Amino acid sequence: MSDVAQREMTIEECCSKYRTQIKDIGFAVKYMLNNGHFRNEQEFENQHCEMKDNIMLSYRHLEDARMRLGKVMQQIQGGVSKYDK
Repeated sequence: MSDVAQREMTIEECCSKYRTQIKDIGFAVKYMLNNGHFRNEQEFENQHCEMKDNIMLSYRHLEDARMRLGKVMQQIQGGVSKYDK
């Protein structure tokens, strides 16, 4: 049994784990834009536009959540962005 399985995960470990899961979910959500439902664009143009907009908005919210967990990790590591180095 690993050391992590025997103890509570740290906040940084949780953030890292959930960031990975959110990234995977984000890819799956964005991939919905390729769904066969959207092939008949002309018949449902307005409906499809609204649906696609909401899929992208969902994707952006997931990316924002992932970024904010990264900010939590950044604070744990001293508050300096890796881009500031």
